[in-house]
Amino acid sequence: MPTTLGVIPARLASTRLPGKVLRPLLGRPMLQWVVEAAMRCPQLDEVIVATDNEQVAKLCENNGWLCQMTDPDLPSGTDRMRAVALQREAEIYVNIQGDEPLLKPEHIDALLRPFARGPQVECTTVKTACSPENITNPNAVKVVNATDGRALYFSRATIPYDRDAHIAGDLANGKATYWKHLGLYAYRRPALLRFGTLEASPLEQTERLEQLRLLENGLALYVEAVDFDTVGVDTEADIPRVEALLRERFGR
Repeated sequence: MPTTLGVIPARLASTRLPGKVLRPLLGRPMLQWVVEAAMRCPQLDEVIVATDNEQVAKLCENNGWLCQMTDPDLPSGTDRMRAVALQREAEIYVNIQGDEPLLKPEHIDALLRPFARGPQVECTTVKTACSPENITNPNAVKVVNATDGRALYFSRATIPYDRDAHIAGDLANGKATYWKHLGLYAYRRPALLRFGTLEASPLEQTERLEQLRLLENGLALYVEAVDFDTVGVDTEADIPRVEALLRERFGR
């Protein structure tokens, strides 16, 4: 039984960028960049792709990657991850988005670090310093947490609200520290299995942020800081930006 299993949900029918996990980045499918990035993380005992699409499954087969077909009606990547957990036992499951080709081992280090504190840590995620231009950007999700690292809230709004900086009209130079949430998660097995039994929560539906379901139902979600941002591919405009970063990192 692997201690830590990396799961890459890879749904082809993306709303904003259809077929994006198979879209080429520097001549290679995006999913290939993501899988290879995950495989470079020594903390992961195994990496598996969870998909509902035969094209994605074929790409996995051709490259010798572990793959599990999941129900196409599952509503989220976390539900696909849970489907994997029902068939493959592990102590900790790491959710790696299929559109995060800039994943680094340092991200996995940060995700796994809080579990050493004890069994009270049920799930984890990561944050990085929010750039000034993203403070008011609703597509950059912000997070605030308690002094022990437990998440208090996630929002597309600017949290915390720096009252004095708003009055002064210069939000970016206010006293508050803003943290951008990165869409990577790790779960102990019981927490992941419980997730699938929970109804979509009111805050989750309002903000369109799945992690709020965990908070509203009292699961202990801890947040760890990292120095490295990631750049997800959500729109056509993101592709050249990510390609430039990949070229810079790998010299391709």
